[in-house]
Amino acid sequence: MIVRFNLKRLIISLLIPLAVGGLSAFITRGDMNVYKTLERPPFSPPGVVFPIVWTVLYILMGISLYLIWNNQDRYVNKTMAYTLFGFQLFLNFIWSPVFFSSRQFLLAFIILMILWIAVLLMIIMFYKINKPAALLQIPYLIWITIAGYLNIGIYLLNK
Repeated sequence: MIVRFNLKRLIISLLIPLAVGGLSAFITRGDMNVYKTLERPPFSPPGVVFPIVWTVLYILMGISLYLIWNNQDRYVNKTMAYTLFGFQLFLNFIWSPVFFSSRQFLLAFIILMILWIAVLLMIIMFYKINKPAALLQIPYLIWITIAGYLNIGIYLLNK
């Protein structure tokens, strides 16, 4: 089966996660400075690393979404893949305001753990539809794992 490149789908697929991430960053823009003031666990990266990593991860999310959307196999049901993608993106969106603006570090950690599970399920679902789409999400799962370590460390050190 020949799959044709679809520029419009690629742009939309990239814009969705980038817009959600950008909106979350915009909402918490002044509150992100709290990271500098917190007691952090060992091996905490400097704050400048986060926007770079998240931008790359949002681009990878967009490429994965495009690969799923552009899959031409009419026997593949993509509904659950889209649902998991949207759910994880929603959790991703709310984490920053909960962590930075509300400073509810334990609640943010719980959201992050649910996000970790949602991303794992999304990877499994994507793998059934398009293996590269799933593999592109592995860095995201690793980063969420690191974020979980940082989040719980910040919670414990700043109670």
